[in-house]
Amino acid sequence: MKWPLWFLKLKENWLPARRIIVIEADTPPQKLPWRSLVLAREDNEDWAVAFRCPCGCGKRLELMLIKEAKPNWSISINQRDRPTLHPSVWLKGGCKSHFWLREGKVVWV
Repeated sequence: MKWPLWFLKLKENWLPARRIIVIEADTPPQKLPWRSLVLAREDNEDWAVAFRCPCGCGKRLELMLIKEAKPNWSISINQRDRPTLHPSVWLKGGCKSHFWLREGKVVWV
């Protein structure tokens, strides 16, 4: 079920910020936590990050972090394990969500 945008914005302010879980692998696991992001890192190289779509549709999102992949994203993690992704995430099909992830919080576009 896709929630209305006003509800998603309200919910984002009340829930704790998303955190990052780092695993030693070149791909994220199939089973993902409810709100956290899973970062696949192998030999100190970040490969991909995966998480569930924040709109509530449950879609698995896996974003490539390696420069050779197109498209690719970059991730930064602050001291409190809160991730920031660049550029925004825009799903062209399905729920069509478009958002930024800034310090563990979703900013809807």
